[in-house]
Amino acid sequence: MNIKEILDYHEKDPAGKTSIKITKPTQTAKDLSIAYSPGVAEPVREIAKNEQAAFKYTNKGNLVGIISNGSAILGLGKLGALASKPVMEGKAVLFKKFANIDSFDIELDTSDPKEIIQAVKLMEPTFGGINLEDIKAPECFEVEEELKKHCQIPVFHDDQHGTAIVASAGLLNALEISNREIEKTKVVFNGAGAAGIATANMFLNLGVKKENIIMCDSKGVIYIGRDNLNKYKEKFAQETSLRTLGEAIKESDVFVGVSVKDILTADMLKSMNSSPIVFALANPDPEITYELAKQTCPDVIMATGRSDYPNQINNVLGFPFIFRGALDVQATQITENMKMAAARALAQLAKETVPESVKQAYGNQDFSFGPDYIIPTPFDPRIIKWESLAVAKAAVEDKVAQKPITDWDEYREKLESIQI
Repeated sequence: MNIKEILDYHEKDPAGKTSIKITKPTQTAKDLSIAYSPGVAEPVREIAKNEQAAFKYTNKGNLVGIISNGSAILGLGKLGALASKPVMEGKAVLFKKFANIDSFDIELDTSDPKEIIQAVKLMEPTFGGINLEDIKAPECFEVEEELKKHCQIPVFHDDQHGTAIVASAGLLNALEISNREIEKTKVVFNGAGAAGIATANMFLNLGVKKENIIMCDSKGVIYIGRDNLNKYKEKFAQETSLRTLGEAIKESDVFVGVSVKDILTADMLKSMNSSPIVFALANPDPEITYELAKQTCPDVIMATGRSDYPNQINNVLGFPFIFRGALDVQATQITENMKMAAARALAQLAKETVPESVKQAYGNQDFSFGPDYIIPTPFDPRIIKWESLAVAKAAVEDKVAQKPITDWDEYREKLESIQI
């Protein structure tokens, strides 16, 4: 792909990547009188009597708001709300393509987290769920935490939890392949932003011991007593004399990079324990290249954020299917149990026989559970029935489902009918 090809794709009439589709007949005067005045007054009255009726008579139950202020766009940084719009439109494409979920992208021109919180709260009646995107840390933590307190619909910051869920699925399988016990596994993080903090938190929930996590940021190891730590970083501060990534990485089992390219050297990789697990997720250029990692340590179990190497840690394996399950039971929130259910479903699916259609989509590549296949590929059509069903079940178990599903076989068949 070249720049002109990419820009031509986005510019081609109609400009952008999404539009609105009418879902009801509008061919006659009667149709229009039902769609709008006077007929529309009837669902208005029903919703005024019972707000849950909005899920019955409007698109609320299948509509997600994609909210950004453009303060952390991909790896490009703070380029502003308007510049984030192509990314948010892209997110809407992925929601529709992979889970048949409609969405509106909404770009908010503010750097004040309180203004973002207020704006989203005011828009809550419109949506069945909120996907926060490309809002920088630590403000993103405050925004999500406050909205979860006040909103009765799922609020999910994908930069945090999408990465965490998919990385957790990969970790579970990488540990199994390398015969490690999670309670004894030593993990080093490089990058303490939204994705790093959320992934570390989820690893704790999986069973990694807090004392076995060393977290580094651009200033080095996060240790107790270090100046200028926000409360999210302080949670992972250790009583340690280690100060650099090079010191921290020695005799560790897992490296998780959500930072910058080439920060993990060959010598650092050599200093890790045998069969090291490396999740080098900086995009497009990872913390260590796949080629260098394999050349340095042939038994490395490696994942990146790229589609041209094995084991792509890609958020698209998470958010469409998580929201699908949450929306289908009208969940009021996405709980830790729901996120864990998504991760475990992905991990288990990677152990299943891969259908021929998936192999063909990847040039007849052979996929089998092992070091080069620890998570499913994004174009595996089975993900929706595994992950969305697991999320929906967890929502029912956690009693956050306003519309619990009782016939799970029927629901599975419904999910299977959604074609990617």
